[in-house]
Amino acid sequence: MGTPAEKRARFRQLHEAGCFVIPNPWDAGSARMLQALGFPAIASTSSGMAWSSGRIDNEVPLEDALAHLAVLADAVDIPLNADFENGHADTPEGVAANVTRALAAGVAGLSIEDMSHDPGKPLYDSALAVERVKAARGAIDAEGAGAVLVARAEGMLLGQPLAPTLDRLAAFAEAGADCLYAPGLKTAEEIATAVRAVSPRPLNVLMGAPGLTVAQLEDLGVRRISVGGALARAAWGGFLRAAREIADEGRFDALGQAATGAELKALLKP
Repeated sequence: MGTPAEKRARFRQLHEAGCFVIPNPWDAGSARMLQALGFPAIASTSSGMAWSSGRIDNEVPLEDALAHLAVLADAVDIPLNADFENGHADTPEGVAANVTRALAAGVAGLSIEDMSHDPGKPLYDSALAVERVKAARGAIDAEGAGAVLVARAEGMLLGQPLAPTLDRLAAFAEAGADCLYAPGLKTAEEIATAVRAVSPRPLNVLMGAPGLTVAQLEDLGVRRISVGGALARAAWGGFLRAAREIADEGRFDALGQAATGAELKALLKP
């Protein structure tokens, strides 16, 4: 198993050219299976992890999130990017301290979003959002092993137009982000515009439902594709369909679509 520094070096190389998919496991088993399927890197999902522990997204305490990241990082030989939400802090100083702790958990990169989760003011003011990215950059540079910093602008998830989101991404790039990410981009035109806005830095696009293919996204200039909590939702969808069939109909037909024990054993075999 590679050292954190080796994983971070490989992770940086992935962002330099081409396009790669970075799927999102929610536990050690799903992480190891994604590695076995040949993905070059993985990213945690705060929502998937929350659901697997009986909670909802954005309600997992920092200590639990850090322990989860350490488990994922130890489970695989490929780089791990942390969905680190808003850094589990509002102030730049708090973000820097928590980023330092996430790096100690062995992550190869991490994302910091500008969503405050304050119902009255869901996004941080632009100036504070930029300072938070600068604080994360400073913590990564101080640690010295070259982890990748991803800055997320969440405005489109709240119904905001594209232009102010792109303004934030540009400001985050100037503040030191290595990769930019705006969940909510949907059309080819929006994605191509975002790619141009952050160039030459790479853009991460979220694919949580059917739509553009990997080849189409690569043609648009996308460097990195993640799926957020969608794989976890897909797994829970299968679970709920089978469980509801049993509870409501007394039938077990949906279990016929389950993965076999032999398939899972083969994927988990060292």
